[in-house]
Amino acid sequence: CVCIISKCTETGCVSNLRAQLTDQIKILDSQVEVKQQQLSDLSEFLRRRGDIESEYARALDKLTERFTHKTKKKEQWGQSVCQVWSVLLTQTRLESREHAALGDTCCNTLTQRLAHGTEDTHRLHKRSKEVGIQMQDELLKVTTELQTALKTYNQYHTDCLIAEGKLKEAERLEERHTGKSAELGPGQLGGQRRSSVKKMERLMEKRHGRVQETQLKCTKARNDYLLNLAGANAAMNKYYLQDVSTLIDCCDLGFHLSVETVMKCYLASRWRIQKTEETGLKQLETAVTSLDQSGDRDALLQQHDAAFCLPFRFNYHPHEGDQVCEVSAESQVRYELETRFQQLQSRLAAVTLETEEISKTLKATLAALLDTMCDSDCNPSPDVPSNLSHEPPGGGTLPKLTLAKRRANQQETETYYFTKVKEFLTSSSLASKLQAKHDILQDAIQKGTRRMDLMQMQCARSVRVRKSRPVSQFCHTLFNTDILSYIESSGQQIPVVVESCIRFINLHGLHHEGIFRVPGSQREVNLLRDAFERGEDPLSDSECDLDSVAGVLKLYFRGLEPPLFPYDSYTQLLECVQIEEEVEKAVQIKTIVSTFPRPLLIVMRYLFAFLNHVSQYSDENMMQPYNLAVCFGPSLLRGMDSDDAVARQPQVNDLVKTMILQHDSIFPSQSELPGPVYEKHMTLEQEYCEPITEEGDGETEHLPSEDEWEAVAMFDYVARSPAELSFKQGEPLILHSKASSDWWRGEVGGVKGLIPHKYISVLEGIFCVCLHRMRVNSDSASLPGRQRGSEGSPSRKPPTSPATRHLPEMINRQMNSVFKELLSRQPPLQGPGITAPVATAAPAPSSSSSSLSTSSSVPQSAPVAKKAGFGLRGRALFRPVD
Repeated sequence: CVCIISKCTETGCVSNLRAQLTDQIKILDSQVEVKQQQLSDLSEFLRRRGDIESEYARALDKLTERFTHKTKKKEQWGQSVCQVWSVLLTQTRLESREHAALGDTCCNTLTQRLAHGTEDTHRLHKRSKEVGIQMQDELLKVTTELQTALKTYNQYHTDCLIAEGKLKEAERLEERHTGKSAELGPGQLGGQRRSSVKKMERLMEKRHGRVQETQLKCTKARNDYLLNLAGANAAMNKYYLQDVSTLIDCCDLGFHLSVETVMKCYLASRWRIQKTEETGLKQLETAVTSLDQSGDRDALLQQHDAAFCLPFRFNYHPHEGDQVCEVSAESQVRYELETRFQQLQSRLAAVTLETEEISKTLKATLAALLDTMCDSDCNPSPDVPSNLSHEPPGGGTLPKLTLAKRRANQQETETYYFTKVKEFLTSSSLASKLQAKHDILQDAIQKGTRRMDLMQMQCARSVRVRKSRPVSQFCHTLFNTDILSYIESSGQQIPVVVESCIRFINLHGLHHEGIFRVPGSQREVNLLRDAFERGEDPLSDSECDLDSVAGVLKLYFRGLEPPLFPYDSYTQLLECVQIEEEVEKAVQIKTIVSTFPRPLLIVMRYLFAFLNHVSQYSDENMMQPYNLAVCFGPSLLRGMDSDDAVARQPQVNDLVKTMILQHDSIFPSQSELPGPVYEKHMTLEQEYCEPITEEGDGETEHLPSEDEWEAVAMFDYVARSPAELSFKQGEPLILHSKASSDWWRGEVGGVKGLIPHKYISVLEGIFCVCLHRMRVNSDSASLPGRQRGSEGSPSRKPPTSPATRHLPEMINRQMNSVFKELLSRQPPLQGPGITAPVATAAPAPSSSSSSLSTSSSVPQSAPVAKKAGFGLRGRALFRPVD
């Protein structure tokens, strides 16, 4: 029920987000209509006012001429009166000219400027709307990725619960079997009883391995979900707090400035004519001067707060029973998180620098664009109209050719400006998402480091190693062959080179910048190819260059003959590219692909699911679906005629990009077409991985029982069965022996029972430090991509405690038993030199010199029983000190 409610909540949030984004576009559309109507009304007003002023100017001119003739006839009038008439008529004539100039300005210059402003407003809004729709699509894409990560997380957590249930069932069977064996006694057990005991132990080991594998997958899926959650919240904050304001500013670009310029010109003309109306003109000038673009934007946001307010944050919805609510930096994923953190840090620095450069260019372009809009040649000075009456008709206007050229330059600057706006918004949004993921990873790694410093090294951990594939499966040519023939002859549904390369990139290369685009070392590519041809799996237990591994995968598909997509489908598939509707295009591609042989469909489904997974990390690896299509298109899809390959390359890229994005709808599901499917969160233990369970090591490893160890509870724990013990954080514990790799036998407050290993921290001692160093070396030797060296330091001074006060007496017994165990597990080596690494691996006090000499003097030719649990494959148990 919690899962269903969580999914419904996420779906409702996304639906509300879509509706809100649609409302934003509608509001912006309504605003541009309002601005266009305002400009139209203002233009109509100025035109009518110009007609009135022109008519008024003609009337004043007639009046002046009439009284001028009368004044000349009245010579009998006194000189002073004539001077008064002369001054009055002169002023009236000047006033007539000023009104004529005002009428011409209103009818021609100002109305033309307003018409340009209306055109600019419509064009700028259209471009702003395109940018806004693109940003909204990016926001919806982030939320869709968040939903996908949530589904993947729920799926893997369900698998984890199922595996834990099977483990509990196996434990109950083992307890029932142990009870019956105890009743019969050791003497009554026959050969068949011992065989069943070994089978039960193998079953328990496999169930434990399955639980660890599913827990690791669940941890990766949860980490991916939490990172997507942080990225989605960061994208939402960035869009609603910054991008919306920027888009509104782009819609209003130049609008207020145009109105202000027109009205200032009108005011200047009126100011010279109507000095008696000084008070009214000052009020109008104050209103024009108070034009404020940012104030209008804030008022618009407040007026429509329901559409533009920041929605609620996406909350973390854990799967039922999962109490972890943060990115986990446990030892299994610590190396991956550290690598991803370093790549994120590098990518974030590059994106931040790029954003700063774009911002500087954007500011300079905006200043140039505003200067062009306010150009004095396009907007006449207020002093120009007063001289119009002294110039020939049409002599004071700008040539139409010059004006058209300036308009063209302005539109070119606008295009460049909006290009930079789009780049800035995209780059800043990407930086915001990367910064959110960077901060979460940094916090998780720091917490993991502190937790590792506090917790004791885990002991008696069973090691799983990759078992080599049967050589018989590799007795077939891999490269430069027919894939159908290979699948039929080898019995592999996914060729070994495809499966191994994809697993390696899944584990180590999803965050690698330029994966598949940056070429690898040709020498290493050839070595890997030759190893695969010999029947080996060079990526199972080695450290290889990621770009070289990606090059091998591309080389394999490029060398297939015929290619992965049959020749006869080449033309039909390229015709699908002409379809504009994405859903219809995917349906048509699915119709064609469904006719392919079933083995090809299985390989295609596996490959394109992997490529889609790689594209989901494009913020870090910079490989969007189109970039991947450019890398893989020529290798997967080829025509019989190679002449038109270059001409049809854009169509091939578009087709492969569509198949990467729509792979779920194009290829059949596992229920429709049984076969291997790609898993997002892979582990090292896959199909050809199983624990080493050799004869002679079937019993649980126990620590010396004559001593006790002190421990401290790191977390609260509530017992789930009568055999377990409950305790609080910080409570002291006493440990007697190791019950398994995850449980101790001990006591809390005098009550004995089982104590979980992951909830406690064992106080350090010489025995645990040496055993931990042995475990770390064996882990680092068997896991590819893991950093070598131990994570703890054996030189740390152990604290003083009751269990360590008699440490000198314990050292001989513990070190003797440890080195005997190590030497019994080490495979025999040829030639001398085995004692030197042992002697230098863990120096002991002088009191234990006798035990060291005894242990190191074991004859090399003596038969050594094979022991399981380490899987060093012939390596020395301790590496010599450099």
